[in-house]
Amino acid sequence: MGDTIRAILIPPLVLGLLGLILGILIYLVAKYFAVQEDTRLDDIEKMLPRANCGACGFAGCRDLARAMLEGKINATACKPIKPSDRDALNKYLDEMLKASAQPASSAK
Repeated sequence: MGDTIRAILIPPLVLGLLGLILGILIYLVAKYFAVQEDTRLDDIEKMLPRANCGACGFAGCRDLARAMLEGKINATACKPIKPSDRDALNKYLDEMLKASAQPASSAK
C-alpha cells in the first residue's frame, strides 16, 4: 500500500516542483531581458488610422509611426488619415520634437 501511495504522489509533486522552478526561471529571464519601447511610438500609432495599407511607403502604421518619431517624416505621408486627425498628429509631433530638442540646445 505504501508503494502505491508513493507511486501516486511522487510524479505530481515532481512535476509541480519542476513547473515552479521553470516558472521562476521564465520570470527572471523575462525581467532581465525586457526591452523598453518608447511609449510615444504607441501614442503616434493610436493617432493613425491603423489601416496598414502601405500607401505611405512604409510596411505599416507602426513603421510610419517610428519614422515620425525619428523626425524623418510628418503626418502628411499618411493617405487615409482624416484632415482633423492629421492636424492633431502634426501638432503632437511638433510638440514632441520641440520638447526633445530643448535639452540638447540647453546643453550647448
